[in-house]
Amino acid sequence: MSGRARREEAVDVVWSGDWVAERLGVALEGDGELHELLGLALRRNPKRAHLLVSNVLGKHVPQKPSVVYGAGYGLGERVRALLGAEEARRAVVLGYAETATGLGHAVADGLRDAPYLHSTRRPVAGVAQAGGFEEAHSHATSHLLLPEDPELLAGGAEASTLVLVDDEFSTGNTVLNTIRALHETHPRERYVIVALVDMRSAGDRDRLTAFAAEIGARVDLVTRSSGTVTLPEGVLERGQALVAAQEAEQAGRADEAVAGVAPAPVTRVALDWPAEVPDGGRHGFTPAHRAALEAALPGMAERIAGALDSDVRRVLVLGFEELMYAPLRLGTALEAAMGSGAEVRYSTTTRSPVLAVDDPGYAIRTRLVFPAHDDPADGPGDRYAYNVAGAGFDAVVAVVDSIADTPELHAPDGLPARLAAHTGQVLLAVVPSYTPTPLQEPAVLPEPLRGPDFSSYAPEDVGWLLQDLSDTELEAPTEEREEAIQSGGAHYAESLPVEYQPSAEYQALFAAALDASAARIARAVGTVTETVLAERGPRPVLVSLARAGTPVGVLMRHWARHRHGLDLPHYAISIVRGRGIDATALRWLAAHHDPADVVFVDGWTGKGAITRELAAAIEEFEASGGPGGSAGPVGFDPEIAVLADPGGCVRTYGTREDFLIPSACLNSTVSGLISRTVLRADLVGPDDFHGAKFYRELADSDVSGDFLAAVTARFDEVADQVGAETKELLAADRAPTWEGWAAVERISEEYGIHDVNLVKPGVGETTRVLLRRVPWKILAKRGAGTDLTHIRLLAEQRGVPVEEVDDLPYSCVGLIHPRFTRGATGADGKAVQGA
Repeated sequence: MSGRARREEAVDVVWSGDWVAERLGVALEGDGELHELLGLALRRNPKRAHLLVSNVLGKHVPQKPSVVYGAGYGLGERVRALLGAEEARRAVVLGYAETATGLGHAVADGLRDAPYLHSTRRPVAGVAQAGGFEEAHSHATSHLLLPEDPELLAGGAEASTLVLVDDEFSTGNTVLNTIRALHETHPRERYVIVALVDMRSAGDRDRLTAFAAEIGARVDLVTRSSGTVTLPEGVLERGQALVAAQEAEQAGRADEAVAGVAPAPVTRVALDWPAEVPDGGRHGFTPAHRAALEAALPGMAERIAGALDSDVRRVLVLGFEELMYAPLRLGTALEAAMGSGAEVRYSTTTRSPVLAVDDPGYAIRTRLVFPAHDDPADGPGDRYAYNVAGAGFDAVVAVVDSIADTPELHAPDGLPARLAAHTGQVLLAVVPSYTPTPLQEPAVLPEPLRGPDFSSYAPEDVGWLLQDLSDTELEAPTEEREEAIQSGGAHYAESLPVEYQPSAEYQALFAAALDASAARIARAVGTVTETVLAERGPRPVLVSLARAGTPVGVLMRHWARHRHGLDLPHYAISIVRGRGIDATALRWLAAHHDPADVVFVDGWTGKGAITRELAAAIEEFEASGGPGGSAGPVGFDPEIAVLADPGGCVRTYGTREDFLIPSACLNSTVSGLISRTVLRADLVGPDDFHGAKFYRELADSDVSGDFLAAVTARFDEVADQVGAETKELLAADRAPTWEGWAAVERISEEYGIHDVNLVKPGVGETTRVLLRRVPWKILAKRGAGTDLTHIRLLAEQRGVPVEEVDDLPYSCVGLIHPRFTRGATGADGKAVQGA
């Protein structure tokens, strides 16, 4: 070919990112392959309007199955070369749902003998959660780890390398937060991060190096291509406006409309999927599974090819959300079965809404919209298939798992019907959903503990669904706990902080704060209790989240008795961030009460971590069938009722003001002399309640009763205000705003922390930071008054700077030292220096 011809050909090539680049000035810069791998599209998203669209992932853009599989397999071969054959055999590969489940599986194949697991957004009955983590932009725990073999992710000194696979490595936040969460429970010496493209900034690259040093592990990165995205000033706002304009222009146009074309027939094809092979890596996929699947693939491909019409030459194998690997391998086998005379492509449906623009310079040309058909845990919603309509496929082979083979799938607006308008033939292939052996329930459940044997509360005020660990040595100095927690050596729930003993000055401050705020607290207690009684029935079962929720649960019980003569049951239950709720306690509640009557109670919200933790834990318990294991959902409502909701995280609250709740000023001495809850494998068995200690020796300092008496004494004087406020709240839109979560994300990035778990918003959470953790600095809302007096006193005692700031939705925010070392904080944890 002449030089002139080559230049003319290059001019004719349109990059699938040109449309976005020309209108928004977004630039993709990197190595020579980057534009071949990625295009650009737009979406309605408050964080990032543009979307990097992979041409080799098989999600949004139909591609040859061999190209998609080869991209992942090749990365796996590079990881094998990096680790060496022996370590590659011992490695465990973890992929991300939903986008990288197939990519991760192909990487595991490239390592040859490595087992594979992918995260999932689908709770599965009978499978215990081995972990879970959040994406930084998410309001809910979005990734569950549900291996059938609980030892698959086991760490320790001899732990194998963990290989984490995602489609792109943009900021690195999600992957690093995953490693941090897993390192807490399963520490290991080496991690390998794998992605098709590395799009990090220079600062993010430096952060990976610092992170590896922080956790004391080697972290390698293997990618196919690298580059950066350049975003001009105001691109988010202009992108959102462009999306809105395009959507308005397209309104009324059905994505699926094909005038005058009769829909194609929909035919089932029997795959004869091998019974011993899981449908994917949701519960783990072993080398033995891989060998069995390889042997069965040619026969399954022949059955698909035999079901296709004789004149079919261009076929799309369409997978389903997390089910990416099974249809991908069926696609590679179908390529071989149909030979060079046919053209096979592969892509999958997705949960993600993306703007479609029919322009060759835009990555998403068309979209099909259809309803979710697998009874998703987060409720019904639209699902999408991109670049299928108008692509000229003679036939589409839709592959779903048996859980998704529902009436919704076969409805007039379901996926096969949408596909039938755009192709000559639709085949439906159903892969059996793998169901691990369900867990067995214990025959005998423990009984709750009550005062005076456990706690200083009256026995009728609260039953503690905990086990007594009072005789166990669990306390550790604050600086040692922080070092262990942040290094991944221990989880915060595996030990207890040394109980803070307040000075005379601090005790006087508590007394003054209680006197000043008792009526305010009584009003909030009354309002949240009346709201619960109005919306959850006259006989709710109060279940407080120990420990901060317990004083509030006791006060709510007192209000119901004082105002209505109701004697409400009240229990305290343990929930641990990153580990979930005490399932044994839930089983006890389900065995003794109607789960629909249970109302979970907490003291206040910060950024909403426990709100999300509870929702995910209840979702998992409900999916498991609860006590029976297979009887279907039990009926627990994960909504939390709180005294104060400054973070805008719940819809049942007494107030959304961030003010001093005196019960946050102290630890056990205002909570019935009970410690924080403890969850440690050597102390808490699978059928035990979580543990806690009863500090009988602190009885002389106990003000739990004083706190209750001071607040209940104000019930009558606030009754009229409570009635008016409750009426207003019941009529108002109380939907969570998650304003606090957004603020925490912003603060985490502004202060270079890059971990939302180290940002503790609100007066209550800031107090906990100063009492239990190694604080770095305190952010105080400019002009905040007496609500922060005790915060300033504690900060002064610990030598922690207090920084006045504007634009804070909370009265204050506590920042835990982000890079804890003894050198940074001093041996006593007090000499905190700036990072």
